[in-house]
Amino acid sequence: MQHTDLLDEIEEINLAYLLLAQRMLLADRVAAMFRLKIDKEMADLLLSLSSRQLARLARTNQLLCHFGHGSADQLRQIVGNPRDQGQDRFHASLLMASRTRLSLATGEGA
Repeated sequence: MQHTDLLDEIEEINLAYLLLAQRMLLADRVAAMFRLKIDKEMADLLLSLSSRQLARLARTNQLLCHFGHGSADQLRQIVGNPRDQGQDRFHASLLMASRTRLSLATGEGA
């Protein structure tokens, strides 16, 4: 895969992520802020961005979204979880919430 192909894919993912973040914030701001691990200031900024600004931001060569798990071990707990399907989301949510609380307590970025 060529370097430009990767950059095109990063741009596509970034734009999809930004548009999804805006939709989530419009639908349920509090839940979206929790799920996106962003504060009020970031939520306000994301909602204020125009289409042109979203496109410009999406063109950065870095992924704007990231894994919400602090370690590979947390991710293994979710993918290797033998629980019933109905409890998978709940278990993943608990793991993600515990990371958010730890990040806030230690002052780390999410």
